[in-house]
Amino acid sequence: MLKVRPKETASMLTRDSVRLDADIYRPDVEGEFPVLLMRQPYGRAIASTVVYAHPTWYAAQGYIVVIQDVRGRGTSQGEFQLFVNETEDGEDTVNWAAALPGSTGQVGMYGFSYQAMTQLYAAITKPPALKTICPAMMGYDLYTDWVYEGGAFCLESNLGWAIQLAAESARLKGDAAAHYTLYAASHNFPQYDPIPSLTECLKKFAPNAFYHEWLEHSKPDDYWRQISPKHYMQDVDLPMFHIGGWFDTFLRGNIHLYKDITVRSAYRQQLLIGPWTHLPWCRKVGAVDFGLEATNPVDWLQVRWFDHFLKGIDTGLLEEPPVRLFEMGSNRWRNFDNWPDVTQKSYFLSTTGLACIRENEGSLTTTHPDNCPSDVLVHDPWRPVPALGGHASIPSGSFERSHLDCRSDVLTYTTEPLTADLHFAGEVAVEVWCSADQPSHDLCAILSEVRSNGNVYNLTQGYLHVESSQNTPLRVSLQATCACIAKGNSLRLSLSAACFPAYPLNPGTGSPLGSDRLMDAQIVTLTVSCGGDRPSQVLLPVVSACPS
Repeated sequence: MLKVRPKETASMLTRDSVRLDADIYRPDVEGEFPVLLMRQPYGRAIASTVVYAHPTWYAAQGYIVVIQDVRGRGTSQGEFQLFVNETEDGEDTVNWAAALPGSTGQVGMYGFSYQAMTQLYAAITKPPALKTICPAMMGYDLYTDWVYEGGAFCLESNLGWAIQLAAESARLKGDAAAHYTLYAASHNFPQYDPIPSLTECLKKFAPNAFYHEWLEHSKPDDYWRQISPKHYMQDVDLPMFHIGGWFDTFLRGNIHLYKDITVRSAYRQQLLIGPWTHLPWCRKVGAVDFGLEATNPVDWLQVRWFDHFLKGIDTGLLEEPPVRLFEMGSNRWRNFDNWPDVTQKSYFLSTTGLACIRENEGSLTTTHPDNCPSDVLVHDPWRPVPALGGHASIPSGSFERSHLDCRSDVLTYTTEPLTADLHFAGEVAVEVWCSADQPSHDLCAILSEVRSNGNVYNLTQGYLHVESSQNTPLRVSLQATCACIAKGNSLRLSLSAACFPAYPLNPGTGSPLGSDRLMDAQIVTLTVSCGGDRPSQVLLPVVSACPS
């Protein structure tokens, strides 16, 4: 590792004469080096060290590292408008970074979340100096990958982030009262407010926040097309290192970008998905320790990637399979030549009609059941099924949930103890024949492992907002996953009509989101059909065992 010079601060002007500030870290040796660029909105001193090594570590590997405050954040001038200026500002910054003294003129970008979004926006204009990017945990289509899931607003993650950004804006303005109120709200999430438009602190202190627009645009309309990278990147082609986590709320964006660009790219597209939440990336995720192999390897992997594409070093990565997925359960990495494209195996829901009142009455079976009784689920908005772990709630991850599966408003369907290890990887779906007595309802599906000692740990989940009854099964797309359920353990599907506050309560009235009061919410009765010509089922992407 090389010695690193003391940090320097430098500024540039955008095309509309706005000053953007950055910290620069350089190797303390003579020579020219490629540039690694991160653009972020949280104050450049943090430099995403919640998941990455400090910029001095990257500089010691032989890179000039630039950490920049985006427009209107940190000490950079201008007005911060979510995603609005990142395309032009990103292009200007790449060109500026490429021309820094000691630069080889080649730039790579890295970062996660908003810092990944700035990579996509910068890539849209195809600046010649930008040779590769490493987008981690981001939205590709902002409607489907970030703000809404299955048509349901991602309340806890969106509101929490909006409060965080509003608090930072208050701090930059020197508004101590607003900052304190928002800080307190971020640490005491207002779960008492099931209707997101009634979040008074955000309405008061950030009346023009993007959050209010997101609530108003509850359908995938032109608003989302105008701000989503997906709709501007169809002719962009760069080598990309895609990084995601099984319990990250933005995994859908990683996978959609990877699958979209892989079919048309002339360059290496590499995908790494660990068992991690949005942050941190470590071996313990929620209540489960996934072992030593789950320790964050991203820093070394990114340097290897940048060495190849920015320094021209043959690191051997092109001889390796491009897809690397962490298999939970066996707790080891598995390599694939592409995103798993497998035949879905059906596990049918079968019941005696008592799945809603006694745990384990419903079963999952690979045999198509004959006609069997329907199950009835009653959702009471006064006591909604609470969110626990998964990808959409805070904290995220895998948690023991047997106490939730015992609730009368949760239907459970469980296999017999497995006679062999069950391996699956890819996208999971649940098809449920379901009817309701109200104009609208929600459906939450959670897939878990039931261990031989009776403990139940969630693996993946999905959510669907249903606006009207239909004579077809409801299809709930669950978060993609990769797992092994050991011989002797069981697979379980849990169904409910709420997962609060990960998603807002559906009042059952069919009215637009946020237009109803809590007192208007209706009790919703769902009827789930199994067997016969209405076979509700789990569609599981089964794969072969990993070679030893």
